[in-house]
Amino acid sequence: SGIPGYILPLVVLIEIISFFSRPISLSVRLFANMLAGHITLKVFAGFVTMLSGALGAAGLLVGVLPLLLAVAITGLEFLVAFLQAYVFTILTCIYLNDAIHPGH
Repeated sequence: SGIPGYILPLVVLIEIISFFSRPISLSVRLFANMLAGHITLKVFAGFVTMLSGALGAAGLLVGVLPLLLAVAITGLEFLVAFLQAYVFTILTCIYLNDAIHPGH
């Protein structure tokens, strides 16, 4: 309410685009976080197998540090997944509240 009539079609169009782009941007952000974590984990796991394969017994000793880093990154990925699920849930509730109560 309170919007002049000549601006109303533009505001309605902006609101419609906003309602459709919110879930899309939320999904893209969630996908990007998951992809980044998986790629990082894959790189470290490949580095561990490369060291153990190329250096033999010495590679097993040298590969311990990258293996520990891969385990730590797995834990970090679980933490990021939990935080992303929390943010996804909160934002979905906010978006649903905006859809149900458009005037507030």
